[in-house]
Amino acid sequence: MTDSSRAFRTGLPAPFDAVRSGLARGRIELRHTFTNTQDLWSYLFPAVALTMVMIFMRGSTVPGMNFSLSSLTLPSVLGMNIGFGGLVNLAQQLAVEREDGTLLRAKAIPNGMTGYLVGKIVQVSGMLLIGCALVLLPGMFLFGGLDVSPGSLLSLVGVLALGLVATMPLGAVIGSLVSSPRSMGVVMLPMMGLIAISGIFYPITALPSWLASIGQLFPVYWLGLGTRSALLPDAMAAVEIGHGWRHLEMVGVLGLWAVIGLAVAPVVLRRMARRESGSSVAARRERALRRMPG
Repeated sequence: MTDSSRAFRTGLPAPFDAVRSGLARGRIELRHTFTNTQDLWSYLFPAVALTMVMIFMRGSTVPGMNFSLSSLTLPSVLGMNIGFGGLVNLAQQLAVEREDGTLLRAKAIPNGMTGYLVGKIVQVSGMLLIGCALVLLPGMFLFGGLDVSPGSLLSLVGVLALGLVATMPLGAVIGSLVSSPRSMGVVMLPMMGLIAISGIFYPITALPSWLASIGQLFPVYWLGLGTRSALLPDAMAAVEIGHGWRHLEMVGVLGLWAVIGLAVAPVVLRRMARRESGSSVAARRERALRRMPG
């Protein structure tokens, strides 16, 4: 179907039609995750594991304060889920679907890459937000001291939305650059190190200043700070750098990462799409088959 006939059928310009198709595709793929055992496991296992870790932390308090370390950690975990998932999950899906030819099929359709990427953004965003809900909902009952008023929850939604915009374009860049799904291990290891120095499971002020400075360069720390500012009482700002929530800095750094990602991602994705061909997909499949045992 040509762009003009597609526009005539829907009454929308072709790019808008591609976005609409992408939204529908994303909703369908998200709905399918509830019927797939592996996807259900990917929802439940991290949520249960993180909740168990925080339960074991309930007996510890924030240094110098009578406040449970588990209650401090829960909002940080929500920020970590968005930061880590936005960077890694989309990258992983792009790498997998480059290898199996899904991307090549999308490229063959007019404005197909636009629809494909919109669909992936909808699916991955939905999965990450569901993962956050699976941690937050039981945590509201298990851990005291959290502010879960409507205003706080609205602030939390705003931080998570900004975090998705700041990280998912970067995830698309990473997915465009890795050569295969097996190369994602090269990305995972630095990400785990970044989480360790981002104040997720312990106040960042306890780290050496040079490590804390490195952590503040990346979105994960600022996402954790933003979610803590939304759900924790104001007194807990005392354990943060500068003894404040630094809302302006948080919005500024995440906004800067969003601008960088949105500027770079389309260029990298277009270059990656131009390189996709039947022969390149066949070559990747052949390499994958040679790696299989037996």
